[in-house]
Parts: sequence; C-alpha cells; structure tokens
Amino acid sequence: MRATGPFSVFLLVVCVTIVLAQEQPQMPRGVMGSRSANKIGTQASAPLKITFGEKSGVWTPAELEALPQSTVTVYNEHAKANQTYAGVPLIDLLAKLGVAEKPSGKQLRLYVVAEGSDGYEVVYSIGEVTPDIHDGTVIVADREGGKALGANGPFQLVATGEKRPARWVRNLVALRVMTAE
Repeated sequence: MRATGPFSVFLLVVCVTIVLAQEQPQMPRGVMGSRSANKIGTQASAPLKITFGEKSGVWTPAELEALPQSTVTVYNEHAKANQTYAGVPLIDLLAKLGVAEKPSGKQLRLYVVAEGSDGYEVVYSIGEVTPDIHDGTVIVADREGGKALGANGPFQLVATGEKRPARWVRNLVALRVMTAE
C-alpha cells in the first residue's frame, strides 16, 4: 500500500535525515576546507554556495545584504529569549537557480541539505521553505538584533515555527537542492 498526504512527506524527511546522518557527505569540501580546520572557525567568512542540479551560485555577505530582506522574530529555546533575525527568504535564493516558488507535483520531491562550516547538516523539504505551502518562514539570516551575526555568521539558517533551533545552521556555507527518488 502506498502512503499519501502530509504523513508521506513527514516519512520522507525522516528517512532522508537518517540516511544523511549515517553517510559522509559526497560533495567535495571546496571552499570549506577540512573538517578539523572548520571546527576552529577559520572558514566563518566563507561565501554561501547553492547548487541545484547543474546550476550553482555563490553569494558573499555584501551580495546577500543587497537583496530584499525579511525579518523574523523567533523564540530560541537555548537562549530562553526571543530573537529577531533579518535575511533573505531561502526560497528567493533557490528561485534564482530555477527552483519553483510554488512547487507542485514532482517538484515536491525536492529537499534542501543545509551545511555549516563545521560539517553540521540538516534537511528541509521544499514544502517547508515555500510560503505557498507552509506557514513557517526560513531565511538565510545575516543579522541578529540589527547587528552582524558574529560567531554564528556571516550566514545562519533560521526557521520560524520550530520548538527549538536544532535546524538553525550557524556559519552556513552550502545549500544543496536534491531530489528524493
């Protein structure tokens, strides 16, 4: 029997997350350097690289700051406080590489792997980052409280509607759009 509906999407995200947690990343490290170098924060100023199939783009902090910004206020369970972040909606960056802003049908098989400079990776389904489908907002933040991110930047993935910041990737350096088979 084939599962359909929101439960299917949930199962897909859980399965992909488990697989990614068990495998070493297949993508070369490129600008990120080795894992040991990244752990000490030497790559915190690395640009953000986004890939979708054969297409890719690289954004520097200045380029991202020049794009239309959104502001979100979220409760950070670790800090036990509300925090306000500003940045570019993730779907806006993905759309620049051809990802549909209003996905449907087979486009809903897309998912995003977000990676920090320390190798930490998380997964979002395309539906979770698309305002046309999901109430939450996912941004690539470059400011918190009106100031540069500091040790968490230059980029941090931040999502509204999450109970804790487990998928808020600090020192974000790569986003890979992939297709579930």
